[in-house]
Parts: sequence; C-alpha cells; structure tokens
Amino acid sequence: MNSISANLNLMIKACEKASKIIIRDFGELENLQVSKKGPKDFVTKTDKKVEKILIEELAKSKKNYSFITEETGKILNRNKDIFWIIDPIDGTTNFLHGIPHFAISIALQINEEIVIGLVFDPIKNEIFYAEKNNGSFFNNNRVRVSNKSNLDDCLFATNNDGIKSIYPKINLRNSGCAALDLAYVGCGRLDGYFHNNINLWDIAAGKIIIEEAGGKVNKINDFKINKIDIRAGNPNIYEKMLKKLNKF
Repeated sequence: MNSISANLNLMIKACEKASKIIIRDFGELENLQVSKKGPKDFVTKTDKKVEKILIEELAKSKKNYSFITEETGKILNRNKDIFWIIDPIDGTTNFLHGIPHFAISIALQINEEIVIGLVFDPIKNEIFYAEKNNGSFFNNNRVRVSNKSNLDDCLFATNNDGIKSIYPKINLRNSGCAALDLAYVGCGRLDGYFHNNINLWDIAAGKIIIEEAGGKVNKINDFKINKIDIRAGNPNIYEKMLKKLNKF
C-alpha cells in the first residue's frame, strides 16, 4: 500500500461509510421497480442521505473546509479557498434502473486547483484515487493511461450529444457515469473522454486521476462550474481526438 495523506484517508473512510447506504438501497430497488409509485423519489432520498453522510464525515476533522455539492450547491465555511467537491451518486439514472454502474465522487480543491480525487464504485468495490504529484491508483495498485496511438484501436466515452456529433468516426460508449468514465481513462480501460456542458462535481475527481496517470485534460477552470466542456485522453491520442471534435 502506498502512503496516502490524511485528507485522502478521510475521503476513503467517508466513502466506505456512505457506500453501505448505497448498497443497501440498491438492493431495495428491485422491489420498487415493480411498484406503481416507482423508484424515483427513493433514489432522490438515497442521494441526499449519501451526501449528508459524506459532508458529516469530511467535516468531522476538517471543520473549516467549504463544500461544493450536487444536491446542496455551495456551503461556505471559514476556509473559502478550500472545497470538498462532492457527487454522492454519479450515475443516478443507472441506479434508478437497477444498473450497477455508478459511483461516489469526491475531490479536494485548494486555491482553484484540484489536488486529490477519489472515485468509488460501491457495487464492483473498485476504488480509483490520485493525489497531486503522487500518481494514480486503482485498488491500491499504481495505474497509467493507455499507450495506444492509433484512433481506430481506441475506445472513447461521451454522452448522447457527443455520440450524435462524432459517430461513426471513433469507437464510442455512453455509460451514464462520467466519474467512472474518467477513472477508466486513468487506468487505461478507456482511451479518451469528451463531454460538453458538464458539472464540476461530475469530473473534478476524474480530472486529477487522469493527469496523475500521465493523461491530458483541458483547462476546466476556463468554464462555469455547471457548463464545463471537458476533453481528456492519453497523450498519444489527445491532439488527434481534439481534431475529430473540432465541431463538437
């Protein structure tokens, strides 16, 4: 096991605690899929419960850090230049339909720079994390982005708009979970990722995971936090990918 900072350790512990709720509620969903009322309200409640646990756990030893969260927005505390950026369940539509592909995403941003990222997939029990200048890890093993340089050999992830704009020029997937898509680029399962008008909490953790794994990500600070156009990939195909995306 590599040595990790106190902050990353805190993030991992918070995720482990919150994931118990997610796993339990995901198991309950099967009963709700067939009920008239349907699972939508239930999933919103899960989202809020998970966010509450994450905020409580992170605030226990870091009382002054501020938050940017999907459910609540900005929560300003004494440290207004240090933010936990939280997406309690990225991939809620998958969750809602009983598809086991979603994740908790937490990042730590200091002075507008993301310094730690964590993406935790509770169902597959896969954890991806990175700290600035300390590399990227998947289940405690060091990872790198893929080494492919021919676009035809690559697999990319995006959303519906991305697929419409660039299909069939490159091999594409739309998995419904940006945090995992980015984590997968970081460990070489995917080769690149692009998406327009995405939220900071969907991509903050994934950004540093890719960069620390040797990948390239465009400057996300140039955008509003809920309208980010993100481009990410291994360094061999990054520029080629951008050329393909010139009209997206």
